[in-house]
Amino acid sequence: MTRLMTLDGTPMSRQCFGCMQFGGTADRAASHAMFDAACAAGINIFDTAHLYTEGRSETWLGEVIGPRRDALLIATKVGYTGGSGRANILSSFDESRARLGLDMVDILYLHRWDGTTPLEETFETLAGLQSSGRIRHIGVSNFAAWQVMKAQAVAQALGMRIDLIQPMYSLVKRQAEVELLPMAAAEGIAVLPYSPLGGGLLTGKYARGDVGRLSTDPRYAARYGPAWMHEAAAGLAALGDELDMDPATLAVAWVMTHEAISAPIVSARSEAQLRPSLAALTYPLSDTLHAQISALSPRPAPATDRLEEA
Repeated sequence: MTRLMTLDGTPMSRQCFGCMQFGGTADRAASHAMFDAACAAGINIFDTAHLYTEGRSETWLGEVIGPRRDALLIATKVGYTGGSGRANILSSFDESRARLGLDMVDILYLHRWDGTTPLEETFETLAGLQSSGRIRHIGVSNFAAWQVMKAQAVAQALGMRIDLIQPMYSLVKRQAEVELLPMAAAEGIAVLPYSPLGGGLLTGKYARGDVGRLSTDPRYAARYGPAWMHEAAAGLAALGDELDMDPATLAVAWVMTHEAISAPIVSARSEAQLRPSLAALTYPLSDTLHAQISALSPRPAPATDRLEEA
C-alpha cells in the first residue's frame, strides 16, 4: 500500500477528517473547533473539495492550516461539475489553491468519473500539476474498480500512478468489498472511504426521531432508505447499549478494522458530535465483536458466479 507522509515525514493518520460541513451545517467557530479536536486526536489528513459549500469549506480550512502546514496532508477534489477536461481541472484547482492559501496541495482527487473526456487529457493535465510540484499525490473518488484500473493504465503510461481511492463504505454500504477493496489491496492503493456512519444512520439518531440529511436531503433518503439498513442500525444501537459504547464508535471502528482501509473519513457538525468517531482511534475491536457487527448487514455477493470458488 502507498504510505503517504506529511512534508515533515509523519505517516498518514488512521482517520481522515472531512471538511464537507465547514460553511454548511457547521459555522466558522464550530469548524475551527473540530479542526483543533481532530489535530489533538492525532489526525493529520484533511479532506475538502472545490464543490463544497460554495468554497467556504476550502477557505475555512485554509484559515487554520497555518504553522501546522508541514505536519498535515491536505486533500481537495475537482471535476464533480464541469468534467475532467484540462481547462476545468486547471481553473478549479487554481481557485482551490487560492482558497486554501497554498502553493501546493498534497492530494488532488478526481471527484467522479467523467466518461466524456479522454483519460489521456485528464492525466496529462494531472501529470503537469505533479511534475511542477503543485500536487504530490493523485486520487480518484466514486470510481468503480474497472474505472480505477483503466485510469491507472493511462497514468502509468505517463510515468505516474493513482495513489488513493475514495469510495463509499460502511456497515450498510458494503459493495466496495466485492471489487474495490481487493483491487486496492492488490495494487497497493490507499483507501480513504467516506460516510462510515452511513449518512448518520449508524449513529442511531434517526431512530430517536432526530433530524439530519436522511430526513432533509432526498438523495440521502433514497441512499439509505431500505428497511434492512434501518434494522442494521437498530441492531448496532442495541449492541452499543449492551457494551455502553456509542454506536458511532462501533461503526467507525468496524470500518477501520478492514485490512484494505487506510483511513476512513470522519466528519460532524460540532466537536461534541465528532467525539464518538474519534474514540474509534483507540477502541480495541475484537474479532468476536467485529463478527457480531458484520452479521447485522448482508455481505454483498462475490464478483463471480462460481460460488464454489468464492
